[in-house]
Amino acid sequence: MRTGEPLPSVGEVLAALATGLWHWDTAAGRVTLDAEAARLLGLPARPVTLTEAQTRARLHPVDWNEIAGVVRLAAAEGTLAEVRIRVVDAGGHVLRVVRSRSKPAFDPERHTYELIGTLQEVTEPAPGTAAARNAVTGDWRRSREAFLLDAGRALAEARSTAEVLRVAGGLSMPGFSPDGLVVYGVEGDRLTITGQHGHHPGDMNPFSHMPLDTDYPAAEVVRTGRAVYLSSPEEYRERYPATWPLARRFGRHSWAFLPLTAAGRTRGAWMAAFTYPVAFTPDERAVLTTVARMLAQALSRAGAAESERELTEGLQRSMLPSLGPEVPGLRIAARYIPTGGGLQVGGDWYDMIPLPSGRFALVIGDVQGHDVRAAGIMGQLRIALRAYAAEGHRPDAVLSRASRFLHGITDGSGPDALADPRFATCLYVEADPATGLLEVARAGHPDPVIRMADGTVMMRPTAGGLPLGVDPDADYPTTRFTLEPDETLMLCTDGLIETGGHDLESGWRRLRVLLEDHRAGEYRQEDLEALADALVQAVHGPSSHHTTGPLADRREDDIALVLLCRPAAARGRDGTATAGPPVRRTLLSVAQDEPDRIAEARQHLRELLHDWASPDQVDSAVLLVSEMVTNVLVHTDADALLLAEVLCGEGGRRLRVEVFDTGDDLPHKRRPGELASSGRGLMLIELLADGWGVAPRGEGKSIWFELRERTGAGTPGTPPESYVP
Repeated sequence: MRTGEPLPSVGEVLAALATGLWHWDTAAGRVTLDAEAARLLGLPARPVTLTEAQTRARLHPVDWNEIAGVVRLAAAEGTLAEVRIRVVDAGGHVLRVVRSRSKPAFDPERHTYELIGTLQEVTEPAPGTAAARNAVTGDWRRSREAFLLDAGRALAEARSTAEVLRVAGGLSMPGFSPDGLVVYGVEGDRLTITGQHGHHPGDMNPFSHMPLDTDYPAAEVVRTGRAVYLSSPEEYRERYPATWPLARRFGRHSWAFLPLTAAGRTRGAWMAAFTYPVAFTPDERAVLTTVARMLAQALSRAGAAESERELTEGLQRSMLPSLGPEVPGLRIAARYIPTGGGLQVGGDWYDMIPLPSGRFALVIGDVQGHDVRAAGIMGQLRIALRAYAAEGHRPDAVLSRASRFLHGITDGSGPDALADPRFATCLYVEADPATGLLEVARAGHPDPVIRMADGTVMMRPTAGGLPLGVDPDADYPTTRFTLEPDETLMLCTDGLIETGGHDLESGWRRLRVLLEDHRAGEYRQEDLEALADALVQAVHGPSSHHTTGPLADRREDDIALVLLCRPAAARGRDGTATAGPPVRRTLLSVAQDEPDRIAEARQHLRELLHDWASPDQVDSAVLLVSEMVTNVLVHTDADALLLAEVLCGEGGRRLRVEVFDTGDDLPHKRRPGELASSGRGLMLIELLADGWGVAPRGEGKSIWFELRERTGAGTPGTPPESYVP
């Protein structure tokens, strides 16, 4: 250039230096390139204006995402945005690497950026050369990307604040690893220290509970939301003279303080301190900013999860009380195990309610669903049941009122309730500790289970109605039977039965084996607790009274379980010991309007005789029971009460079955013709039973038969001498 000639234009200078010029306006979504910038991006060498999408298609996707972070950081700190970018062709292959430098301007009203910058090609070593191998070894970009991926994965998997802090303390950044880390939180107008790494206990005490208006970098970061980088002790001392004496004793040379921002709110600060000088280049700042952003998100997730766990565990403790004081003459054990999905409380529950009569009620139920709404409805329903029971209502009235209550709160209490109706199953048992009498009302719930003194386990059929909340006018008939000494009653929700892919039938068979295999010794309380643990453990593994944590995460359904045992030492109302019961004894009533329960009676007897030696005798007993109960329903206007006992003696076991009714007419044998449809009942009894008879019983009568168990050879056992038909 000769003296006096005009200076070349900026474009001419940049073209001579193989540097392109570009302008990016995020408000318009346009990127304007000069000829050299267009060439560097793989386009014809002429000025062009592209959309953001067209520009993004020319760049490596990882680098495009990095550009956004670097631009925000530079705009916040008032510095240049510098980034290396890989330019790719239509097939995704890298054409060249360029360096971009720009000065971003941020419009706070429109939340947009405007950038004017340069593009310049970065010379990369040829593949396969020594220089290329050295470049690969020291490729900081690749190390940084791998580090950020690993750090992001580790922080995303951390489930608690303590885990997040452990991960943050173990981060090893490529090329510049800090030796001291501190995470600051905020309480009111003061800094708190949430966690730290690389310091001795107590070292950070002077920085804890520091007022936010203190001249300290972390406090400034929380106040402004902008990062603070201090490359040397001199810079620290000059900018923060008041707190420099506190930081000097750690002997560090560089510090980075970054905001922990989540959901647009600065919730704390993160300090990374170095024992050697760090220049904090744009690349290094980009790494620190990315880590701070991931750390803030991880801490926010962990804090929310811990708050939710604390809330749900508090709900569980309030909704599932202990069983309270011991009941004289009875033993009670209970378990509750929530389903998975994070919630530690669901729709299942149990309760024990003292009644005004001196008796008590056991309640178990299951509200439809496993969400927060199910838990809320469960809490309301449980309170309503306690209130109705405390008023002295009978079991059927308690369930009728509870059904009307649930129908009202889920079907008629506003638009939210109308959109999500719910029902609940429930089993309500009123127990008399003195006599063992149980009065049971059932609303769509599984029947109770009885384990007898010899270990025989039977599902106890009970009358029932619709689940609560389905029909506000539903009726719930009551079934009465006695829990004999050394017998155990089991109440459970369907989660215990159906977990593990079982249906009600196969799940019941599994539970029956568990109940029969577990012997309860002398029926002490610890034995009953062991039985409760065995039932739950066989389904899910080890448990506690209210299980939470990893075990709860594997739940398919909530589980509630209640066991009620009447030890043999139970005493009657007069204080004397009760007489020993038969080995097995069961009662079942069949009303006139319940002929379908005859099938239940047959199945009930088969379960009672599950280990009887002769299958033919079992078939005969089932046939005779069906005939006897049917005769009562057909020939009288009364209900039938079935009593079946298995008695032991020196000559072996014998079955005694007795059917009671309140009719006055005594049955008599007839000789029906070949085409007669009835009249063969007593003939069958006389043919198949070892003994039978009809006995008046004050108001009504009973008809009975007995079968002596046949041995393997098929010979009846000899009845004991004391046996009187």
